Amino acid sequence: MCDDKEGLKPVSDVQSGDLLEARGLSKSFPARRGTLFGRRGTVKAVRDLEMNIRRGETLGLVGESGCGKSTLGRMLAGLEIPSSGTVCFEGKNIHDWRRNKLTAYRRKVQLIFQDPYASLNPRRTAGDTIAEPILLHEPGASRGRKDKVARLMEIVGLAPEQMARYPHEFSGGQRQRIGIARALALQPKLLIADEPVSALDVSIQSQILNLFSDLQQKFGLTYLFISHNLSVIRYISDRVAVMYLGKIVDLAPKEEFFHRPLHPYTRVLLSSIPLPQPGRRKERIIIKGDLPNPISIPDGCAFHPRCPFGMDICREIEPQLLERGGEHFVACHLRE
Repeated sequence: MCDDKEGLKPVSDVQSGDLLEARGLSKSFPARRGTLFGRRGTVKAVRDLEMNIRRGETLGLVGESGCGKSTLGRMLAGLEIPSSGTVCFEGKNIHDWRRNKLTAYRRKVQLIFQDPYASLNPRRTAGDTIAEPILLHEPGASRGRKDKVARLMEIVGLAPEQMARYPHEFSGGQRQRIGIARALALQPKLLIADEPVSALDVSIQSQILNLFSDLQQKFGLTYLFISHNLSVIRYISDRVAVMYLGKIVDLAPKEEFFHRPLHPYTRVLLSSIPLPQPGRRKERIIIKGDLPNPISIPDGCAFHPRCPFGMDICREIEPQLLERGGEHFVACHLRE
C-alpha cells in the first residue's frame, strides 16, 4: 500500500506485486500564448490519473499524440513535479523524499528516449555516454569503469571496440542500443521507454524489441512501454493501458484488451490496425472531429464529442475507471 498522507483511493486494491503506483496524478502547464482576446489558459496534460505497474511486467501505454503519455512518463521518472497527486515506488511516496533519496530513486528508474539521434551528445563518445550515469552516481568507482562499459556494450549487442566512436559513426539502431546501455548502467528496476522504436526502420524495430525482451528475462526488469503502434504494444506488453486527454480510459491484460475491447475509443484504435489478409479485415470505425484542445476539455466524458455511442449522461458526468471483469478496467457509461 502506498504510504502517503492524502488518503487518495487507487483504482483497485494495491497488490504486493506492485512496483510503482500513481494516485490522483495531475499535471498542468500554463499556455504559452494568449487567445485572440488576450486570455490565457492552462493545458491539462494529465488529469487525476490512477495506475499501477507490477513487478516484472511490461505495461504498454497507447494513445494519440498530445494525450499526455510522455508527460506521464517524465513524472513517473521524477523529471516533472506533479501539480497534484502522488507517485509511490515500492510503497513509498517519492515526493516526500529529500534530495538524496530522490537521487537513489533515479538510479532505480531510468528513461529511454524516442529519438536516438537527439538523445546522445554528439561531442561524447559512446563509452563516455554510457559511463556518464556511473560518474554522476558513483564518483568514487573509477576502477573497473571501462570494463563495466565494455560489458554493457556487449549486453546490448555492440562491440567494446566501438567505445571510442562518436554518435555520427553509428546507425539509428546502434544509437538506440547506446541509449539502452546508458539506462542499464545503474542497474535500474524500472525502465520507462518513450516511443523507443518509432524512429527506426521496421527491420531494426524487431531487433530492438527482442533486445528489450531478452534484457527483461535476464535482469528481471519492469517496463512502461509508451507507443502509438498497437502492433508493437501487442508484441511486447503484458497489460495495455489506453490514455485519452490525460486520463486512463481502458486498462486490461493484453489478450483481454485485443480480443474484448470495451471502450469505444479502444475499438476505434483497434479498427485502424492494417491487416495484410483481406479476409481478416474489419470495417474501420471512423470518428468525427479532432482531439479536443487540452486547454478546454469537454465536460463529462472527454471522448463524448467524438464517440459514436454518446448518450446524454456522457455530456454531464465523467465516468470512473471501474473493473468490468477479467481485470479489465474501463471508464465508460456504456458499460454500466
